[in-house]
Amino acid sequence: MSRIEAVLRALWNALRREQESLMKFPANNLYYAALAFLVMMDPVVLMFVGVVAGIVLFFPLSTDPLRRIPASRFQLWPLTATERRLLRMISPWLNPMTWIVAGFALWRGVSLGLGVLAAALFLVGFLAPSFGFRGRGRSLALPLPFPAPFAELIRKDLRSLVRTLDFYCALIVGGAAAAYRFAGLLPEDAFLPGTMLTLLCISTCAQTLFGLDGRAGLTRYRLLPMRGWKILLAKDVAFLVVAMLFTVALAPLAGFAGGLAALAAARYPAIRERRGQLRWRLQSGTSFGGALTQILAMVGAASAVHLYSALLLAPCVLAWLLSLWWGGRELERAAL
Repeated sequence: MSRIEAVLRALWNALRREQESLMKFPANNLYYAALAFLVMMDPVVLMFVGVVAGIVLFFPLSTDPLRRIPASRFQLWPLTATERRLLRMISPWLNPMTWIVAGFALWRGVSLGLGVLAAALFLVGFLAPSFGFRGRGRSLALPLPFPAPFAELIRKDLRSLVRTLDFYCALIVGGAAAAYRFAGLLPEDAFLPGTMLTLLCISTCAQTLFGLDGRAGLTRYRLLPMRGWKILLAKDVAFLVVAMLFTVALAPLAGFAGGLAALAAARYPAIRERRGQLRWRLQSGTSFGGALTQILAMVGAASAVHLYSALLLAPCVLAWLLSLWWGGRELERAAL
């Protein structure tokens, strides 16, 4: 049992570090918005934001602890078949989420259907990462109407966005709003708030355009025979594609204007700070002041275009183009 005990202790330490990393409150616009709603004494919106963040964090928190061990290393360990089966049975109970979901499902105050739903969602988060899928890494190999090098950069940035939890927050909010609209249950007055809340979910990604590239990615950018503004344009196109995809069923012009304003307002931290980010986490942006500036610019642009005139989209485009020119010049001066 000493070998089993050593493995379980290592698993517990790795799982604890993983979950502590997930549960940290980064400098994310979604958390800043929740704090603002708390100050404004708006418990309904605060609860909604908390539920969205909770749903997105539930799945990574429910992962199998044995996945912390690389498969090649696990096969090399001197464990018998019986010890491996024993580890398989014990390891799920190292995850506190297993105990929470089991207690929730067995609680008498919870209906059978709700308990089964909670257990099913937990199993999805627990088992899904263990399955391999064919074509992995080529899921975004869709034809794009751009030259080959530029199109590949856009695909790479789209894959980076999909590997952030901000993307799935926007997917939940935008997808739910679109479903309600198609069902005829969403009033027209809710189109603009739904659009702004969806943009809020992914707006922090505009502050961390280079966060997931790492040193190797920055080195590859230096070797590319491409101007700095084109590198930024590829990242902006990927961001705007996601923003438009999630807001097209609500207020697409307002979503486009808000996306442009979010990119323009976040250009300085995206270029000058370039904080390293982790995949499958909520992204961590700038200070509260920088985030507030971006949120106000985004909300103001979306509201102006939606409530007054589509012609007000022109200043948004101009501000974005100026930020693109400035950012490209800064990238070339700093050589990334």
